[in-house]
Amino acid sequence: MTDNVNAANESNNEDRHNAGQAGTRTPQASKALSRYLVLDLTRVRSGPTCVRQLADWGADVIKIEAPADASEMGGPRAGPDFQNLHRNKRSLTLNLKSDDGMRIFRQLADKADVIVENFRPDVKNRLGIDYDTLAKTNEGLVYASISGFGQDGPLSKRPGFDQIAQGMGGLMSITGAPGEGPMRVGIPIADLCAGLFAAQGVLIALLERAQSGKGQWVQTSLLQAQLFMLDFQAARYLMDGDVAKQAGNNHPTSIPTGVFETSDGYMNIAVVGEQIWQRFAKAFDRPDWLNNEDYNTGAGRSKNRGSLNDEINAITRTDSTENWVAKLNEAGVPCGEINDIGQAFESPQVKHLGMAMPVNSNERGQTELVGQPIMMSRTPSAITAPPPLAGGHCDDILASLGYSAEDVARFRDEKTI
Repeated sequence: MTDNVNAANESNNEDRHNAGQAGTRTPQASKALSRYLVLDLTRVRSGPTCVRQLADWGADVIKIEAPADASEMGGPRAGPDFQNLHRNKRSLTLNLKSDDGMRIFRQLADKADVIVENFRPDVKNRLGIDYDTLAKTNEGLVYASISGFGQDGPLSKRPGFDQIAQGMGGLMSITGAPGEGPMRVGIPIADLCAGLFAAQGVLIALLERAQSGKGQWVQTSLLQAQLFMLDFQAARYLMDGDVAKQAGNNHPTSIPTGVFETSDGYMNIAVVGEQIWQRFAKAFDRPDWLNNEDYNTGAGRSKNRGSLNDEINAITRTDSTENWVAKLNEAGVPCGEINDIGQAFESPQVKHLGMAMPVNSNERGQTELVGQPIMMSRTPSAITAPPPLAGGHCDDILASLGYSAEDVARFRDEKTI
């Protein structure tokens, strides 16, 4: 019985896919998600991060933009930020406040597998494009919403931005050096993680739909994503009441782990567990550390971290980063260089991994964007299309919905598209 139901639902989803094609799509970035049609209503970063995951793995993504939008909040279309977030998509400009614009959107929404939005929670309801409304005519719709603080609750109507979530979610209180005040992380980690979790939620919902035939509403927020990313620090509080403080470059529990000075710069060393501690002492030619009551246990090293770090720094300053990295890795002690972003992308290992991927941008010509960090043996990801020109696929998408060239011309004259 179960096999028959699953087969029937797969057949229905295949029919949905065939019916949902909206014109000639961009070259497939991957075969993995190629059956799915996604409508992208997102802006700024968290939402586009979610949709980029779907586009890069082959989904047919239509980015729906307001007709007057020449740029996104956060930078122009030619800027690195926009270029990196919106590859592998098509663009349809659409005025959702006009009757024709809403009619076109509803036609697409009835065909879509997925819709992603990151409006403030009340906006989609005012526009009449919320999950409950759209699911009435598309039972299989997976609808993903990303907000600052949740779709409801006492803070749900606040505008949400990454740094605000970093602060409210506790991250800034444990970032930076002790006594120097709260410090933001150097990337928009709440935005990025919320986008990635939303994409994960979409994929979970699509997997479940293959069994039930029904879609669902997927929700996450910057605040939830930030709290989840506290991970072991959050668990230490919830289980033991331990409120972590700033520790700078020192790892809170594995000691000695942190940044150490060399003769020509700095390096990271990570001494985790007793076995690596013994290797470390041997590599530094300091067998006395293993018998020193201040250092021969994890608790002792934690209590006397300052003096131990001073002794280590006195030794690491005597040689170069390159030589220390080679010596410690040979000894089985985790360590590594501290690169700037340019050095990171120029490193032989990063080049081998292919993280910088070529693309022929409409605005910039030949350039490179950041590739996916996931490698697949049969269905790899690629950047097959640059970010689209605003409304660059209007004619084709509208023609696939049955609109004539005269209709499209009228839509343009009336600022519907």
